[in-house]
Amino acid sequence: MFRFKQFSLEDDRCAMKVGTDAVILGAWVNVEGVNRILDVGTGCGIIALMLSQRTANDVMIEGIEVEPIDAAQAQKNVTNSPWANRVLIHPVALQDFQAPPQFDLIVSNPPYFINSQLPPTAHRAKARHTQSLSFEELITHSLRLLNSNGRLAIILPSEEGNLFQSLAEQHGLFPNRRLAFYSRQGKPQERWLIEFSKSNLPIKDEQLILHGEGETWSEDYQNLTRAFYLKL
Repeated sequence: MFRFKQFSLEDDRCAMKVGTDAVILGAWVNVEGVNRILDVGTGCGIIALMLSQRTANDVMIEGIEVEPIDAAQAQKNVTNSPWANRVLIHPVALQDFQAPPQFDLIVSNPPYFINSQLPPTAHRAKARHTQSLSFEELITHSLRLLNSNGRLAIILPSEEGNLFQSLAEQHGLFPNRRLAFYSRQGKPQERWLIEFSKSNLPIKDEQLILHGEGETWSEDYQNLTRAFYLKL
């Protein structure tokens, strides 16, 4: 059981456990002016619930999850949350999800292992490897489901993030905002968080370092996640 300031969730049945990637994306993505949000690969529902906490009561959030076990756990977490009346969980693949182009924001912490060795279970393989959802599929189906002013926000390792950005631009999705994430000062970049839209605008670049001195979280990371972590 993970306890945050306004909700708790379980992830023991999910292929991918609660981690820093989901927390950063859920806290960083811009939710200003959104009315409908889609969380692709919601897992245990953490990002959907974080965005519920950050948005007004009339904002509807839908999460889709291809793995029935994970979707069931996400539904349980949503039911036990303060926002059960405005979060819908669909046990379906993005490729099969049918909805009008109505979403203002699509968020995803997507599978990203492309050529690495598959883990031993099919459950974990789908969550971690692009065999179940390729970058191109995420891009094309996001274009199908976003409204004209909608945005797609993702988190990926730096190399895969560069590849995703190149593919997105080829399909007419352009990076408008990017966060380079580092575990420590002086270490190589670990993650890209990128927001895309159909408008080719100047990119707003940001940077975040997780640790300050020793194992202490940096002031910037604490400020970003203060609304969620109990110990902050």
